[in-house]
Formats: sequence, C-alpha cells, structure tokens
Amino acid sequence: MTKPSLPDLLHAAVSAVGGTERPGQVAMAEAVAEAIDDNSHRLIQAGTGTGKSLGYLVPALAHGERVVVATATLALQRQLVERDLPRTVEALHPQLRRRPQFAMLKGRSNYLCLHRLHEGAPQDEEEGLFDQFEAATPTSKLGKDLLRLRDWADETETGDRDDLTPGVSDKAWAQISVSSRECLGATKCAYGAECFAEAARERAKLADVVVTNHALLAIDAIEGAPVLPQHEVLIVDEAHELVSRVTGVATGELTPGQVNRAVKRAAKLVDEKTADSLQTASESFERVMELALPGRLEEIPEDLGYALMALRDAARNVISAIGATRDKSVHDEDAVRKQALAAVESVHGVAERITNGSEYDVVWYERHDRFGATLRVAPLSVSGLLREKLFEDRSVVLTSATLKLGGDFNGVAASMGLAPEGVEGDDTPVWKGLDVGSPFDYPKQGILYVAKHLATPGREGTRGDMMDELAELIEAAGGRTLGLFSSMRGAKAAAEELRGRLDNPILLQGEETLGELIKGFAADPKTCLFGTLSLWQGVDVPGPSCQLVVMDRIPFPRPDDPLMSARQKSVEEHGGNGFMAVAATHAALLMAQGAGRLVRATGDRGVVAVLDPRLATARYGSFLRATLPDFWYTTDRNQARRSLAAIDASAQADGK
Repeated sequence: MTKPSLPDLLHAAVSAVGGTERPGQVAMAEAVAEAIDDNSHRLIQAGTGTGKSLGYLVPALAHGERVVVATATLALQRQLVERDLPRTVEALHPQLRRRPQFAMLKGRSNYLCLHRLHEGAPQDEEEGLFDQFEAATPTSKLGKDLLRLRDWADETETGDRDDLTPGVSDKAWAQISVSSRECLGATKCAYGAECFAEAARERAKLADVVVTNHALLAIDAIEGAPVLPQHEVLIVDEAHELVSRVTGVATGELTPGQVNRAVKRAAKLVDEKTADSLQTASESFERVMELALPGRLEEIPEDLGYALMALRDAARNVISAIGATRDKSVHDEDAVRKQALAAVESVHGVAERITNGSEYDVVWYERHDRFGATLRVAPLSVSGLLREKLFEDRSVVLTSATLKLGGDFNGVAASMGLAPEGVEGDDTPVWKGLDVGSPFDYPKQGILYVAKHLATPGREGTRGDMMDELAELIEAAGGRTLGLFSSMRGAKAAAEELRGRLDNPILLQGEETLGELIKGFAADPKTCLFGTLSLWQGVDVPGPSCQLVVMDRIPFPRPDDPLMSARQKSVEEHGGNGFMAVAATHAALLMAQGAGRLVRATGDRGVVAVLDPRLATARYGSFLRATLPDFWYTTDRNQARRSLAAIDASAQADGK
C-alpha cells in the first residue's frame, strides 16, 4: 500500500473539523513532518487563524511514533482532546488504516484521590483528626463543595478536576487531592486499583498521542523520575509560555506557616527530642521572617543563614526518624506518615538549596499584607536545563503565534538554551525557524495607534491625560473595548474612574470568574472589559464586541522584580544588553499576545491603542513594534478616533 500523502491527509482533517485549508498550515505540516523524519528541531511561528493544531497533529499522527503535545492553557488541552483529535483520527482512518489512541495526562494533584475522599485528609493537631465532610457545615460554601465532590466521585470517569463544572475552591479541592509526594502509591493504597491518577497514566502509556501541560513537562525534566511515557516526538504549543512555566516549577519557597504545618504533622510520628528540635528551628525562622524586607538577597544574611541551617538539620533528623516511630493512636498511619514526610521534605529541600548557595540561583523575600513574608529561590536561567533535558533523544517542535521577537527567533531560542539559528557545535542542538504568517490582512484589518502626545508614564501616580485619552477612545468605539493594564492597580483605577464618566458597562477582572467576564463582554458590544495584560492571553472574542484593544503602558517588568533584575544583571556581566535581552523581550511577548486579541477572524477590524509614547519615541520602540502584527501604524489621535467611529457605525448598521 502506498503511503498516503501529507496534503491529502491534511485536506481530510481540515474538512472534518469544518475548517479552511491555509497555505501557512500546509507549510507548517510539511516542516513538522520534515523535523520528525530528520529527528531535528523546529521553531514555528503560526499566527492566529492558521489552524496550527492540525498543522502539527496531522504529520504527527501520520508518522506513527508516540507524540507528546504540551500546551500552556487548559482551553487548548480541552480543544485538542475533545474536538481536534477525535475528528482528526476519524478523518485519517480511511487513509492510515488505523485509529491512533490519544489521552490527557496531568499532575497527580489534578485528580480526585479516593483514599482522601473516603478516609479523610490528615488534619493538623489543633484541628483534630476528623472527617472533613462532617466538619464542614452543609450550609457553608466549603460544605456544599465537599458534598458535591462526594456525589461527583460516584459518577466521574476521569476524576479530573477540570471535568467538574462548576468548579470548586482550591480549599475544597485540597481536601480530596494529594500531591505526588503525599500519594501512598498504588500498591500500598486500598484504592490503588480504582485510582484516577493511575488510570490516566495507564491510558497515557497505551496512547499514540499524549496531551499534557507545560508544568508536567517541566516536572518530567527537572525531577528525573519520568512522569511522561517514552516518546519520539515532543510538540510544545504556546511555546512562548514555556520558560516562565518551567521557572515556576523550579522555584522553591518557605513561609513560617508552611514550616509550622510540617512541625505539627511530624510531631506525632517522631520522639519528643526530634520534634522539639524542629519546633525550635521553626520559631527561629519565624522570628527572622518577621523582620524580612522585600527584595533580592545577593548574600544570605547571617541570622537567616543560621535559621535555615537549623531548619535543614532538624528536618533531616525528622525524615530519618519518621520511619522508625509507630504511634498506635494515629488513625490511617500510612497516609499521616506520607503527608508529614512530604511537608518536612519540602522544607528540608528548600532550606538545603538556599544554604548550599548556587551562583545559578536567585534568592529573595516577598511580603504580602495578609500572608506575611515568603522566602523564594528560583533559577537565574532555565536555558541550560531546557537545552539538556528537552532536546535530547527526540525531535522537538516549538510553536506559537509569538516566537519572533524584534524580527527573529534568536531571542526565544536563547531562552531555551539554543544557539542562534545556523550555528553548529558539539553540545548545541541544531534548529530551524519558520514563520508561516497569518491568513489575516493586518494592514487592512487593524491600526496600531500610539498616543505619542501623552506624558511618559511614571512609576506611581495617576495619569490624568491617559484617562482622558482612554475615555475618548472608548466613546469613539462605542464601547467594544478590551483594556489591558500593566498592573491590577491600574486596571482597578481605570475602571473606577471611567465608570463615573461613561455610560458603557465596564467589567473588571476579579469581580467575576474569567469565563463569565468573557461571556458578558462578548454578549454586549457596548461593554468594556478591563484586566491585566498577563492574564488575558487566552481571550478569544472575534467579531464586533472587541474592536479596540488598549494597553496603558509598555509592560516592562517592575524594576524591583528580583528575578528579572538578576537576569538582566547577569546578561550585562557577560557582555550582553540586559535591558533588551530581558526587559524588552518580556514586554514584546506580552504586547504581541495582547495585540493578538484584536483580529481573531477574517472579518474583524479595529484599533490597538498603546497609551505610552515610548513605543513611538524610544530607541527600543522599533524592536517592540516589529514583534506586533503588521497593522497600519499612526500617531495621529484624530485618525484613530475617526477610524473607531467608522468601525462602530459599520457594526451598528449591521445590527451588531
């Protein structure tokens, strides 16, 4: 039998999902197929509307080897598993003569734990060891959530938190889930044979395509114990998010509350002397943290150093002793022991990491009004880790609508440990970049307007001229505005100010769930939606409800962000331009994602307005603009208003 051709397979798949074949999608599928055949690597930028999911799924399914697809957002995971993969598998079956299997795999804490559900979560001493379902009053929010979870446990086939609608609070979910460290293990657990997390792993082992998230991919790379099944091809979608997700997984933290919980959990399982030693170390650490001021610790202060060494040593002694002590009064001892071990090991791991000190780690204090001080440690860079763990023994395809920053792929490639395109070396994975473009005609569909006449935004204080400009733009657009702000404080201030000045309803992030906000925004064209830039990367509202996207300022990292400033300093010490490599790159990624909210379909038209004159006047402005879609560019405020008014009039004439 002759091997079916890739164009034929792609055509069948696109028809099955009711899509339109695009030249960019064909080019992408060919590049992915070539990478898989050559066992090489690709960075592929595929703009909104390209149909990139099918662009990588079709060649991956056709190849026949096991593929892992890692995505950043839950929405895309669901789309792949519930829509794209089932339809594509059926569409390709007549030509492939097989039906590839697919499965979703997440971290263990995403699945309901039957042991926790039936035996109860081990509680801290002062709370007593009780059944959390009995303790939570049925009328409370927590009680209602827990009762609903108990009913759901009888009917769910997956136990996956994301299949529960509506969802429950983190507090309720914590009562019926466990981390991988707290898990008893399938062989020791009375419910091991029915375990949802184990069932998901077994399905993944048998699947041809495993859909997972960036966090699990990072855990698989960092922790050394494989979580994902062996695979020949890795496809990372939404790859612009990967570095921050991996950094998040590789970040450790210590708080007095966390250490206190570890002390209480261990107290019943070790002798009094060992428990007292950890308690004393915990109190010393708490005293140091009470005086902690936010900011980076380039050197560990002496008092903190002593407190951490005491914590490390006491935690190590507890870990050794837990295995030897048996307390007959403890109910469900294995689970209590496992939870205590997990808590103490976590404290030991972070205390030891900071005490050992590494030039490749950044340590800092954070302070929160409600929760007090937190001590954090994160890697200065994850590029070496990604180069070593991601690109060995498999073909890797990294794709996103935003991978070219300032006109090339090298910035994103460097953040993942790759040399500039075309550079070869013994330890350097070789890769090729491909920009397949977008089906949208950006210069005709959108305008990039920079408010060059405004004052340069300062660090603090209200921006009266910016508020006036924003109000006038919203009025010209007739609402239809997505406001993306560099801080939550800025979003709230703008919402409060403009609710008093405009007749348009203004929705604000945090006042309702994300899903409800987007639904309300899409339903009424007069409505505006305000929130922070970093949290609106997945908003997909095509049509006349979103015809103006406003960014209040260029979203550089805060100057006092310890990790970003440490990374910037490191680049400068190695002879590079720290500002461009870290701050400008960070801003470019966010702005490109934000601007990408405007044009989501071929009929969409509108304006992206940046209320920060530096995009027009500063030397780095051209780098940032080169990362944005190729909209028609203007600094003429009257032109922007006329265009918005015309687009609004056209939408109203169409009854929208």
